[in-house]
Amino acid sequence: MGQVSAASQPGQPAGVPPAADASTLLIGSCEAYSGKSALVLGLARQLLQHGVSVRFGKPLAASSASAADGHDDLSDDDLIDDDVRFVGQILGLPDSQLIAAVHRHGPADSEQRLLRGDLTAGAGLEALRQRLQAAPGGLTLLEAPGSLCEGLLYGLSLPQLARGLQAPVVLVHPWNDSDSVEPLLQAREQLGDLLAGVVLNGVEPDRVESLRDTLVPAFERLGLSVLGVMPRSPLLRSVTVEELSRRLDAQVLCCRDRLDLLVETLSIGAMNVNSAMEFFRRRRNMAVVTGADRTDIQLAALEASTQCLILTGAGEPLPQLISRAEELEVPLLKVEHDTLTTVEVIERTFGHVRLQESVKATYAFRLVEEHCSFEALFRRLQLPVPS
Repeated sequence: MGQVSAASQPGQPAGVPPAADASTLLIGSCEAYSGKSALVLGLARQLLQHGVSVRFGKPLAASSASAADGHDDLSDDDLIDDDVRFVGQILGLPDSQLIAAVHRHGPADSEQRLLRGDLTAGAGLEALRQRLQAAPGGLTLLEAPGSLCEGLLYGLSLPQLARGLQAPVVLVHPWNDSDSVEPLLQAREQLGDLLAGVVLNGVEPDRVESLRDTLVPAFERLGLSVLGVMPRSPLLRSVTVEELSRRLDAQVLCCRDRLDLLVETLSIGAMNVNSAMEFFRRRRNMAVVTGADRTDIQLAALEASTQCLILTGAGEPLPQLISRAEELEVPLLKVEHDTLTTVEVIERTFGHVRLQESVKATYAFRLVEEHCSFEALFRRLQLPVPS
């Protein structure tokens, strides 16, 4: 294998010798929003700290991806997924170490490709190989599409990428109960020896230790190497008030400069005010949804750990409510939806947003460092990284 340049890389301590070129590692999942970007951040930082040069990219960019110059008139060589740019900024990677995507992926793009009947799988892989060959030496981390089948229309699904590049794969997978292993077994059947390990994510915190002690050995007997068991994180699943406002098409009544607040939990103000106050005291970083006519509930919510107050139904909030919200710097949103529809939209949003806040990135570093062990992976990649 070739050698990584001796020049110091971003995040690389002075005097640390460069590592051997370990080619490409795919980070994938069996279903979308499983935690791939968080794992990439944590893994990449560990590699950089030990002197391994890291590149990062997504072969299939989301439809919201932007060009390097910030414009939407994208050429094939400029297509950088927004998550890739965010990870690069957090890790301090120069643009030369960000891998441009081969295709943009969205409903309109997929429809055009489907209508053309364009399933030339080899073209996408060949374009990706050219990008990888043109990039500087080091380890390339590629984040695959959201599931095993996503990207088939472009010839860039996870199994196609793994086989085409002969690249090992690490899967991030949410864990609910023992049935959660079945998608991983399906992945093992498709990936074979290219499956280098799995990271179980979203585990209830009080089950992490028992899962490590009892089920991880069973995974190993099934041929699934477990590299980590990460607890469920309300912070990583959180959503900004701005994102909620966008998805709800809400009117922002005050505190527009506070829309970057993170919402971790949802509460519905439909009970009497005494019960509501007791309930609100047990919650943290809430979005509270309540009727526009429930001023008593609204005022009670403002005195709790509320990140935003969402008013539904007819009627306008009282001036004293807006005044109190401004005083406490709690954004006040008004929506046209009824309470049930509003709650459904918010619940669908939790855990289904991209990791693009620096506070989340900082937490991801710590989560991966505390709950994952990559020694076996580094040995497979022939990286001289100490345990």
